[in-house]
Amino acid sequence: MTERAPAPGPCLLLLLATLVSGVHLQANNSSERALVYRPVLQPSESVPPTATYTLRTPGGTACIRATLGAEFMVLDQKTWYFNLDQSRVRLSGYCGKSAALLSLTLPDNAASLLFYFTKEKKVFYVTKITAHLSPLPICKNCTKRTYTGLVDHEKLFVTKGVHSFRCNSESLLHLSSELRLKLVPLKMQAFTLVKGQYGKEVECWADYNKRVIPIIIGAAVVGLLLIALITYLVIRDRRRTEYESL
Repeated sequence: MTERAPAPGPCLLLLLATLVSGVHLQANNSSERALVYRPVLQPSESVPPTATYTLRTPGGTACIRATLGAEFMVLDQKTWYFNLDQSRVRLSGYCGKSAALLSLTLPDNAASLLFYFTKEKKVFYVTKITAHLSPLPICKNCTKRTYTGLVDHEKLFVTKGVHSFRCNSESLLHLSSELRLKLVPLKMQAFTLVKGQYGKEVECWADYNKRVIPIIIGAAVVGLLLIALITYLVIRDRRRTEYESL
């Protein structure tokens, strides 16, 4: 007969809570204490880690794939930041013929990020994004708060056919007066993924402008230099001709 190891005492739980980032002790309905996950807001911004999330149908077919880095920005007295960590994310959702949902949630409902997709003929796009964040209070005597927000009735990240949408530039979404969402980078595809892989990329306008504008400016500068050079040569030859006639 094996003996059961004794349950960890309050001191051990307290030590664990201090060592694990984003975790604090919260009393449950009983006299015991349980570890509950809560995001910890940061005073400075950092690059959010990039992760790939793939949602599959009950038959195992990939129907949504998204690669992104997500940063929550909370405006409360000042701007606070929290990056979504894939290791803690629970992936869920559904896929229909014309509607789909990708849901990313953190333990204990501490945060969520939901993308609602719509398909019209051969075009798909994100029509709604909702998010919430329930972090630890920003100060010792501050009350606990949950920040929520959404963008709705939009046509975001529009893509045709079996192509994927890609944007390496920052996508900043104003979800509410107190909550912003920054997606960087962003790549996604819904409804139809051949062999579960991304299709041909359709880049966002921000990436297109970053790529094309320098080319246009460079071509314009080269054109101006050529015009200046031709003008100089014409004037020089004209003056030479005038001197020779004298």
